[in-house]
Amino acid sequence: MIILKVVLKIKGVDLMLKIGAHMGISEGLKNVPENSIKIGANSFQIFVHSPRTWSIKEPNNIDIDLFKEEVLKYKINKENILVHSGYLINLASPKEDTWNKSMKLMNEELRITNLLNIKYYNFHPGSHLGNGKEYGIDKISKSLDEILKNFENDDIFILLENVAPKGNNLGYSMKQLGEIINRCAFKNKLGITYDTCHGFDSGYDIRDKDDTLRLIDEINEYIGIEKLKMIHLNDSKFDLNAKKDRHEIIGKGFIGDDGFKNFLSFDEFLKIPLLLETPGDDSAHSKDISHIKNLLNLN
Repeated sequence: MIILKVVLKIKGVDLMLKIGAHMGISEGLKNVPENSIKIGANSFQIFVHSPRTWSIKEPNNIDIDLFKEEVLKYKINKENILVHSGYLINLASPKEDTWNKSMKLMNEELRITNLLNIKYYNFHPGSHLGNGKEYGIDKISKSLDEILKNFENDDIFILLENVAPKGNNLGYSMKQLGEIINRCAFKNKLGITYDTCHGFDSGYDIRDKDDTLRLIDEINEYIGIEKLKMIHLNDSKFDLNAKKDRHEIIGKGFIGDDGFKNFLSFDEFLKIPLLLETPGDDSAHSKDISHIKNLLNLN
C-alpha cells in the first residue's frame, strides 16, 4: 500500500500537500479511497448519486461500513473529503415544486454524507430565475437555516461554491457568498469552496499577484478566510470574464501554468485540499496531479 506523503515547507512550517480529484462511484463507494491513492491523491470528491436526477438510493450498511474502513485503511483525513451536491438543486428557485424537490434532495444527500462520516458537503447556491438578487439571496439563506436545523448536532458543514456569472446565478462574487452566509443563523456550519475556473469566469485573475491578493482580501472581508475549506482546481477553456464555466486540464487553458504557480504560491490556498474537476478519467487526473507537483517542484 502506497500512501501519498508530499511535504511542503510554507513559511518555515512543514505541511503535507492535500490533493485529489472528483472520483466516480460506479465501481462502488468502497473503491474510492484505493482508486484515489492509485492516482497519487490523498483527498477526493464524490457524488452520492447520479447528479442529474432527483432520485437517490441510500447505500446499504455494508457499503457504508466498507467505505469508512477503506478511508481509515488508506489514512485519508476526513477533513480532505468532499461530497458534491446534485446539479438540479436550486435553493433560490421561485418555482415551488423545484424548491421543494431541492430541499428534499439536499436533506437526503446530507444524511448520506453524514452516514459516510464525511464532514464537508458542497453545493452551487442557485439561480433566482429572474426574481432578483435580493429575493434569491434571502431564499437561499432561509433554506439553509431550515436544512441545517436537521444537522445541528452533527459534524457536517455545508460549503457554498462560487459559480460562473451565467444567467441568474448567485454566488459568483465573494461579496454575494458572504451575503448569503451572514444572513444565516447557522453560519458556524457554513463555509466556501473556491473554484478557480468559475472565479476566472467572474474576473478574479489568479495569473496576477495583485488580483490574487484582491481575492484573498475579499474572502477575508466578506466571509473570513477561515471559512475557505476546499479548492476546486480547474483551468479554463475561455479567457478572463468569459462567463462560460468550461473546465480545462491544468496548464492547457487560459489560466495556464504561470497562473497556477502564482495561485499556489499563496499559503491561504496551498494549505487546504486541492480537488481537480478537470476533463478526463482517473488516468488524466493522475497526470494533472503529477503536473501540479512538478509546478511546485515536488516530484
